[in-house]
Amino acid sequence: MNDRDQACGAIFDMDGTLLDSYHAHQRAWQDTMREFGIDYTSSEFRRHFGRRNEEIIEDIFECLGRPKPDPHVMQEIADRKEVQFRSVVVDDCSEMPGTTGLLTALHREGWKLAVGSSAPRANVELALELLGVKQLVDATVCGCDVERGKPEPDVFLEAARRLGLEPRHCLVVEDAPAGIEAAHRAGMPAVGIRCPHQTADLSAAEQVVDSFDECPESELRKLIKEHES
Repeated sequence: MNDRDQACGAIFDMDGTLLDSYHAHQRAWQDTMREFGIDYTSSEFRRHFGRRNEEIIEDIFECLGRPKPDPHVMQEIADRKEVQFRSVVVDDCSEMPGTTGLLTALHREGWKLAVGSSAPRANVELALELLGVKQLVDATVCGCDVERGKPEPDVFLEAARRLGLEPRHCLVVEDAPAGIEAAHRAGMPAVGIRCPHQTADLSAAEQVVDSFDECPESELRKLIKEHES
C-alpha cells in the first residue's frame, strides 16, 4: 500500500480552531453573569477563554469571594450561557482563516474528518451549519461523549474510533496547549492554529500556522507519515 492509499484522519477542535467564536462566547458569558448580578469584564474573559465552563464559574465566584455554587446552580449557569451563546453566534462569528478551503481540500483527497471538542453537541452542530461544512465531517465527539476532557486523550481517541482509523493515522488541529497535549497523549501529531485574540504557547505542536492556507494536504499527510516512523 502506498502513502496515498492509506486513509488519513484530521480531527479538529471547534472554538478558536474552525470557528472564530471568541466575541460570541464573551458576550454570552457577560449576558449570563449579568443575570446573576455579576459584572464580568473583557479582561476576565480573556483569562478564562478556552477553559471548561465549570472551571470558569468556580473562578468567577472565587475571585468575588463568594462560595462555590452547588452543582445544580453550576449547571444552570452553564446551560444558560450555552443557550445564550447559540443565540448570539448566529450573527457574531466567522471562520478561522482558510477553514472551508482546507476541509474541502482534505475531503476531496479522501481524508476522514472529525470534530473533537469539549463544547456541547448543540454548539458543534450549529457551528458546522454556520460554516457550511457539515456534509464534509464524518464524525463529531463532544464533551458529553467522554469521561475526561483535554489534556486527556479521550476525545481524540474516540474520534479516531468513530472514523474507523488507528490513532497513528490521524492528526489533530488545535488552538490550545491542552489540546496539543491531548493529541500527543493519543499518539497523534498536532497542528497549532494561532488565535488572533490571545497568545497561547503552541510550540509543542509539530506545525504552527496563522492560517489554514499554510496547510497544504500534502504537508499534513507528511506529518502523519513522519510521526509514524
